[in-house]
Amino acid sequence: MKRIVGLTLVMVFLLVEGAIIVVNSKAGESEPLAVVTARDRCPVCGMFVSKYPTWVAQIRLSDDRVEMFDGPKDMLAYYMSPKDFGAGYATVGDVVVRDYYSQEWIDGERAFYVMGSDVYGPMGNEFVPFETMEAAKNFAKDHRGKRVLLFDEIDNELVQSIRKGHKMMGGMKK
Repeated sequence: MKRIVGLTLVMVFLLVEGAIIVVNSKAGESEPLAVVTARDRCPVCGMFVSKYPTWVAQIRLSDDRVEMFDGPKDMLAYYMSPKDFGAGYATVGDVVVRDYYSQEWIDGERAFYVMGSDVYGPMGNEFVPFETMEAAKNFAKDHRGKRVLLFDEIDNELVQSIRKGHKMMGGMKK
């Protein structure tokens, strides 16, 4: 009996250790929510997103639809008001963006965003995403960024101030 309990404890320990290793190896890593195709259009401005792979952002909705955006700015506009851009009753789930330097997919809600830099996205001023605060601060220093923001620090007023003059279609309905 003691041997069975001992073996069980060892197995539980190994399973827990294995789970911790798997979780830690995925820290900061994300995958695209869907493959970007030539037909994918931003629901906010109508631009074809495949033309701007550096800037693509994605949101998965509660009904499993994946929306593609030509940049974090439009993704954030959609995030703030999904019903205004055709989400219906679906709510926002996962958010992914590409780290500007590495071009790796990262969790958009854990990213650091540089605002007001001299680097422009497909439609002008942009929230430039980074996986780490250090990378965001370095970018801001090198490219005259005005602020480094956490996702939760970005509100609709800030998004609209960046979008001013770049609304194109004002929202596509699917």
